[in-house]
Amino acid sequence: MRKIYYLKTCDTCKRILKSLPNTAGFVFQDIKEAPLTLRQLEEIHALSGSYEVLFSKRAKLYKEMGLKDENLSEADFKRYLLEHYTFLNRPVIIRDDQIFIGNSPKVVAQAIHSLS
Repeated sequence: MRKIYYLKTCDTCKRILKSLPNTAGFVFQDIKEAPLTLRQLEEIHALSGSYEVLFSKRAKLYKEMGLKDENLSEADFKRYLLEHYTFLNRPVIIRDDQIFIGNSPKVVAQAIHSLS
């Protein structure tokens, strides 16, 4: 599978996608227009090994809902990821059996190197 989950209105996602050397053959899914399905989330989870790693704790809604003060379980992370697109740590880049989650410089560098 070659897929990129992103948010087209996110400047960081746009910048990262422009920096990727070879995205031919990738399917792009704007998670606001086409939210993650349960099946897609479970596929991503199978590669990442954790719902928490997929979850963005920097999301504005995370703080607004008071989730930072709660002890969330994997089931909670899964539920919130399915409820609202903003909780996905994006972009999520999947290339065959490799997954790159988020926008940290280290992850972006790994994704660029892998796609070169």
